[in-house]
Amino acid sequence: MAPADVKAVVIDCFPESVESHQDEDAIIAVDVIRATTVVATAVARGRKCFPVPTLEAAVALAEELSNPLLVGELGGNMPFGFHLNNSPAEIELRDDIERPMVLLSTSGSRLICAGNNSQSMYVACLRNWKAAARGLENRHRKIAVIGAGARGEFREEDELCCAWIAEELVGFGFEPQDHRTAEIINKWSGMHVVNFLAKQIKTFPPY
Repeated sequence: MAPADVKAVVIDCFPESVESHQDEDAIIAVDVIRATTVVATAVARGRKCFPVPTLEAAVALAEELSNPLLVGELGGNMPFGFHLNNSPAEIELRDDIERPMVLLSTSGSRLICAGNNSQSMYVACLRNWKAAARGLENRHRKIAVIGAGARGEFREEDELCCAWIAEELVGFGFEPQDHRTAEIINKWSGMHVVNFLAKQIKTFPPY
């Protein structure tokens, strides 16, 4: 375990785990398939994005916004009254950039909304993982990189992305906070995303 005065990074999983990382200055939320990829895609196009933890929160926020775009899924199904499932490809193709997006998902948006008011929350995916790590190099001393998870599992695409972010931070002088973090970094170090996708393509749901 890294000493208290050393910059440290830890990898974890599931929205519920955020509560155990109250001492971290910042959290990087990772839900490659698909919430954080949707966020990164929307923001890159210039769209405002508002992740919400529950359907009730989505409905309440939508009433406060002007012509919002309701995007997301619960249990893999698009809720009634929503405009789109959480598809990065569909968000990329839309021209109505002025419409703010309200994003809801089974685990990803809950993770994004789980931090406390004293923490900074960031989102990362395979499209922006390196920029996320480099952008936080000198901003925080203690960072938790947390995968959204699904059905009680740390999904491989999230574990890979978390590992790459943590490895990049280690290159900037951060120390792995525990043995599990170091093991996950070592597991995915050197893996090329093309090889990973080739291995996983049969199990990936369509974007």
